[in-house]
Amino acid sequence: MQLHYFPTPNGRKISIALEEMGLDYQIVMVNILEGEQLAPKFLQLSPNGRIPALVDHDASGERIVIFESGAILQYLGRKSGLFYPVSEARRCWVDAWVFWQMAGLGPMSGQVSYFTRVAATPGRDPRDASYALHRYTKEVKRLYGVLERQLSGAQYICGEYSIADMASWTWVNQYHAQVGDLQTQYPNIAAWRTRIAERPAVQRAMLVGTQGLPTSWNPPVRPIL
Repeated sequence: MQLHYFPTPNGRKISIALEEMGLDYQIVMVNILEGEQLAPKFLQLSPNGRIPALVDHDASGERIVIFESGAILQYLGRKSGLFYPVSEARRCWVDAWVFWQMAGLGPMSGQVSYFTRVAATPGRDPRDASYALHRYTKEVKRLYGVLERQLSGAQYICGEYSIADMASWTWVNQYHAQVGDLQTQYPNIAAWRTRIAERPAVQRAMLVGTQGLPTSWNPPVRPIL
């Protein structure tokens, strides 16, 4: 199994899943800092030009290619039988929260990060980004409110640890400072973030692909990856 990867929140969702599920995999680095996600060879795997992409083979040897991190998480959950419920009702609930992250938390958090950097760019008038920053920050805080309520009285988003947690955790872990102090404003999220961060598989996964990058590395100013 090959994971075409760079250590962004979307990439790290998949390294976390692979480590948690104990699946054998090979990392193929796609250096987005040098535009490798737009190379024709990678576009054959991910037509949208975004990491990650996964290449695997089924029992008959047929090649399986998947792009979009949510779809990859679902595939890995089916393949391993782990962190993805078998019952239809429970699986649909996990799917709903995966799509919630894909459609809302990830894109909105990324937009706040982008416009924060635009506003801080030397020579740029901060007013260039002020309206967009206000709009997206307000939406991210609304989404954190949704997650905070969901985690009330629960250790994980869907009750038991699942791919839904893996999907959202990487975004909260990297960009939580956008909404202020988690501990005072979103204590349920703060406890959930710490709980997952302490998992050995998550700690291993967070190191994947970081060799040679600054320890404080964050994704560069560019569209969501």
